[in-house]
Amino acid sequence: MQQNMQTTKKTQGTQDTAQTNCFPSLNSGYNSVFKLGKLSIGLVVPLERYESGPVPTMEDHLTRVQLAERLGFKSVWLRDVPFNVPAFGDAGHVFDPFVYLGYLAAQTKTIALGVASIVLPLRHPAHVAKSAASVDVLSNGRVILGVASGDRPQEYPAMELEYENRGERFRDSFEYIRKMQNDKPTFDNRYGKFDHDSDIDMLPKSTNGRLPLLVTGGSQQSPEWIAKNSDGCMVYPHDPLVQKLFVEDWYNRLKRYNRAPQPVMQPLYFDLATSNSAKPEPIHLGFRSTVEYLVGYLKSLERAGINHVALNLRFNQLDIETTLNLLAENVLTEFSKR
Repeated sequence: MQQNMQTTKKTQGTQDTAQTNCFPSLNSGYNSVFKLGKLSIGLVVPLERYESGPVPTMEDHLTRVQLAERLGFKSVWLRDVPFNVPAFGDAGHVFDPFVYLGYLAAQTKTIALGVASIVLPLRHPAHVAKSAASVDVLSNGRVILGVASGDRPQEYPAMELEYENRGERFRDSFEYIRKMQNDKPTFDNRYGKFDHDSDIDMLPKSTNGRLPLLVTGGSQQSPEWIAKNSDGCMVYPHDPLVQKLFVEDWYNRLKRYNRAPQPVMQPLYFDLATSNSAKPEPIHLGFRSTVEYLVGYLKSLERAGINHVALNLRFNQLDIETTLNLLAENVLTEFSKR
């Protein structure tokens, strides 16, 4: 009876969401980061410059995340990088993402804790489901789980896993994680079998009964599958006009399956120019510019329908603490008014 009541509430919530033309209410992190028609700003960890090599020092990483929270950044985003692959050129934040999520959950209070993204074919979904739900509960619902099929072929033989069928395993893993949010789920795929006679269950359940799962890029899936299943999508940086076309197509696909709007987010590598007269210059997946240029660019993304931008300061030349304060004073204030 209780499960039926919960299901009814979830269904009614989805219908209400579609009628009010806003994003679904999934958990506190998702709800605070994603607002329909608005753009919010987060950060990619580690919050340090490590331009000359792939491995960051991770010095002052916690104090910088706590500073970001105090300044009003909506989120911090971790990455899933199990191996330091020289050809990839970035070891990420070094720590296991779920261990690091738990650490940050205990040391912060309000900032959303995102992962962009867990490589599902490299992990058993039971571990992903339990780890993600655990951090979600321990952080009072602040976890946003980006998921991907993986783009580093070198990692697969290191785990004796096939690279070519990662798309199929991504789908089965995605289904498994979804099902684990239900009480005593029943399903059968390559990762596990749960039938009606099974008396086992996975605990804990996520705070709101549905862990936010955002698909990164294509993840070896069709656009239709993503529109049917994802709670939003993560895309690479592009010109705002290109992003506008993508968002329009994304919303049209959602409508075909009678789904409420789902958010779109992107990362952006950014280097804050030290001169107010500096002209914007391109860098890897982003640019070097003044805060004025950045604000204009972000506003154009907001008009295009992008809902969240995660700034990556890996190539930033100015002191990180100074940069965070300048961004808060000159950029966050522009979007907090909206």
